[in-house]
Amino acid sequence: MTQKPRLSAGLLTLLGTIATIGAFATDMYLASFTDITESLGVTPTQVQLTLTAFLAGLGIGQLVLGPASDKYGRRRVMLIALSIFALTSVALIFTPNIEFFVGVRFLQGLGGAAGGVLGRAIAVDLSDGATAVRALSLIATVIGLGPLLAPPIGGVIATWLGWRGVLAVLAGFGVMLWVLAVAFVPESLPRSQRTTGPILEAYASILTILKKPVFLFSTISFACGFGAMMSYIAASPFVGQSILGMGQVPYSLSFALAASALIFANLINARLAVVRGPETMFGVGSMLLIMAAAAFVVQVASDALTIPGFVSTAFLLTAGAGLTMSNANAIGLAEATPSTRGAGAAVMGAGQFLLATVTTPLVGVAGETSAVPMVTVIAVLVGISVAAAVAVRLLLGAR
Repeated sequence: MTQKPRLSAGLLTLLGTIATIGAFATDMYLASFTDITESLGVTPTQVQLTLTAFLAGLGIGQLVLGPASDKYGRRRVMLIALSIFALTSVALIFTPNIEFFVGVRFLQGLGGAAGGVLGRAIAVDLSDGATAVRALSLIATVIGLGPLLAPPIGGVIATWLGWRGVLAVLAGFGVMLWVLAVAFVPESLPRSQRTTGPILEAYASILTILKKPVFLFSTISFACGFGAMMSYIAASPFVGQSILGMGQVPYSLSFALAASALIFANLINARLAVVRGPETMFGVGSMLLIMAAAAFVVQVASDALTIPGFVSTAFLLTAGAGLTMSNANAIGLAEATPSTRGAGAAVMGAGQFLLATVTTPLVGVAGETSAVPMVTVIAVLVGISVAAAVAVRLLLGAR
């Protein structure tokens, strides 16, 4: 019998780094939105479509890659997907127009989906119980470095090399991760535990896992918590730079400060979720989300939104989203079996990105003149996330 690979600190760090693909590809060029608008001669809404297309690719890609990995193994599917991400990242450097930009960003998202869905599936394959919660929290901590590092890195690169230089660095990052995955990511799903039969049966497991109420409501809370955070991220370049008057580098640094909450939240969660349980930490995340949504509503409704208020409230929102997502993820995937874990991770990942695909364009409906759309979308998504979290706690308590 083949010995199961060990989930070492090095492998866990690599899986987390691969999972940062989405964050780097999302956040690294945010500070360049206004430059891209001028360079390609398009509107801010059209530039936001490049973000929407990438998120759509991430969502659909996870639905494809997760079940496929249940049948063919995690490693093979991850390497194919990462090669797609690397190739499309190189192609984006030579973007001639906004149509090309949007279309290739969608393909880039399809490949980038490997990071989130397969990284988490591999971590859970190689751990269990409290160890799985800790592993997922630590991966989320590494993922948190993406929004922390990507904006200031992107802002500095854009200052020196322009927005195409930002895309070139992202391409180099993608190629590097493909090489590291080839060298160090093992196969974590033995053939004996894989889905058998036609590939369509692997995709049918999506319906199987969705029939479990705890998984379903965990996924809803997970996706809406992420959607609230992404609504802030998508609107932040225009709210921060156009409405509040921040420059490129100050905006990038303030964004990184708010994003650091994701790291702090998950470092705390990695320690406390093992002691207090993921259900308790799930509740803490919901409370932080409520506080952040309320603070945004009050500031915008009273026309009192300032740079310190914007950044501090974003910090609170990101912390709440981090705790909500990590614990909803762990609770939801605990409902899956080894042969449906890839499908479960895919559904949760696809849900978060497909929801963000729908909601992120809404935050820009007022262009660069109002933060009301952003605050409205955040408040609605937080309300749904918290309601679903309450349903999960009630279902678990009834067992």
